Amino acid sequence: MDDVIPALVDDQVASNDEYENDLAEGVQDDSALDPQPAREYTITSYGADYTVDSLVRRMNQGAFKIPDFQRRFVWSQTHASRFIESLLMGLPVPGIFLYKEAGSGKHLVIDGQQRLRSLQAFYKGVFGEKKFRLKGVREPWLDKSYEDLSSSDQLKLDDSIVHATIFTQDKPRDSLDSIHFVFERINSGGIRLSPQEIRNCISAGKSVEFIKELNSNENWRAIYGPESSRAKDEELVLRFAALFVSYSEYSRPMSKFLNDFAEEMNEMSEKQLDYIRTNFSDAVGSINHALNGRAFRPVRALNAAVFDAVMVGVAARLLADKEKQRAPMDAADLVVRYDRLLADGEFRDKWIRATSDDDTVKARIRLAIEAFAV
Repeated sequence: MDDVIPALVDDQVASNDEYENDLAEGVQDDSALDPQPAREYTITSYGADYTVDSLVRRMNQGAFKIPDFQRRFVWSQTHASRFIESLLMGLPVPGIFLYKEAGSGKHLVIDGQQRLRSLQAFYKGVFGEKKFRLKGVREPWLDKSYEDLSSSDQLKLDDSIVHATIFTQDKPRDSLDSIHFVFERINSGGIRLSPQEIRNCISAGKSVEFIKELNSNENWRAIYGPESSRAKDEELVLRFAALFVSYSEYSRPMSKFLNDFAEEMNEMSEKQLDYIRTNFSDAVGSINHALNGRAFRPVRALNAAVFDAVMVGVAARLLADKEKQRAPMDAADLVVRYDRLLADGEFRDKWIRATSDDDTVKARIRLAIEAFAV
């Protein structure tokens, strides 16, 4: 059966080694190692059997949502063809995993996007930019498009069943942590998703679009380098926004703090978002101009703990300059203060050890704010 059914695990295709290498991307950050506190959830889950034609219809109508962050369609035409062949042969295929949104009633695709997109493409008749004809399959289906199938085969495919597991989180109502856990566990069989990739899915909406906008800032791109394939740069931008707005309310783990703030951003007004946008732009612009490529790199790699503290410290100073209608901190002054801060033993301890502990984060940012203040 292995030569017939593609991917009996989830839809991801790269190895965990590739994940670890890509995740690092020259960014030092131990917050990803934060142990998650034990929590109990009340989750409602049930199974549902969908016919293939109903799945395609729901995909076309947007009732099944595949988040923007999700890995691009990676199956080859042969891989997708063999999945469809499995259905035509009446063989069992892997199910899909969906989260049902309470408000909209729409379903978020947690696992199964490659299968769903393969079916959608076959019914549409286009694979990439070419006509979708089945490749690498047996007769009588070889080189057939959906339109070329016999009426009996079309009906058999239409009526083929794909099982879905659907869940919702009933409690706690203050966060959707369980979705993050479920997403991580489901995807652990292949390439693990980064925290920000999961966050982009769960918090899809205004916050995701806003963070992507800030991530394209030319000064930030000059500091970070090419865009991260694992959204690590986006996570750093979110980290600044969350700590700049509410670092005094920080509590570990960092991942949950960022998850909750991303949800809050979806409810923010344009005025609130513009406040974050302006302060991010001012801070990263001044830092890039003054430090000329060495920003946030106390050794060699960009350090996330140095990044969040310096960014918040510089943003706070520039905001104070603006509010008091005085000239903004100049580049030479910024360099002196930055170098003095990084040479400070107490600050060094806060970006090297237990960097996501409550007291460490708050102390690190307090030291940076004091370092750049007048």
